[in-house]
Amino acid sequence: MDHGLAELLGELEEFGSTNDAATDDRSRKMLNITHDTGVFLALLVKASKAKKVLEIGTSNGYSTLWLADAVGEDGTVTTIEQAPHKRAMAERNFQRAGLGPRIQQIEDEAGRFIATCDAGEYDFIFLDSDRGQYAGWWSSLQRILADGHLLVVDNAISHAHQVEDFNRLVAASDGYLSSLSPIGKGELVILKENA
Repeated sequence: MDHGLAELLGELEEFGSTNDAATDDRSRKMLNITHDTGVFLALLVKASKAKKVLEIGTSNGYSTLWLADAVGEDGTVTTIEQAPHKRAMAERNFQRAGLGPRIQQIEDEAGRFIATCDAGEYDFIFLDSDRGQYAGWWSSLQRILADGHLLVVDNAISHAHQVEDFNRLVAASDGYLSSLSPIGKGELVILKENA
């Protein structure tokens, strides 16, 4: 990671923390992943040689920057965010980081978008959005994740009660191996085994 990106990420960490402490309005909070989660995601993306990443929940682009740096020059990150003010903030951050060309921003409801994606289109998926929707998305997520690749769910410990239904579906699905990692707010790592 180059020095400029590391500095920008540090600035965004400080901004997110200060911003979120100053408001009770959830829609105005950044709710960024933790720094150690960013490192963990980058490690997973690089180790799995992922080149087509899908992120659901952009916020101000903090996690997107970790993913976009990790995929390298020949990779892409597609990131979905509905809130216009957060998309605009993220766009500015992507340009500042010089990673804009690797990132495709989508303004849509995530369930609707993933229903239109091709089978096996993504080799890494990161969920950091409306946890109550995950169970409903599971069949689409299974279809669009390439065999032998990973799906990671943020807040799997901090908001465990909100992902219970999703966890049950994953556990009941053949061909998936999952592990809960106590990094950040809890990262559930799910491997779609080769068919």
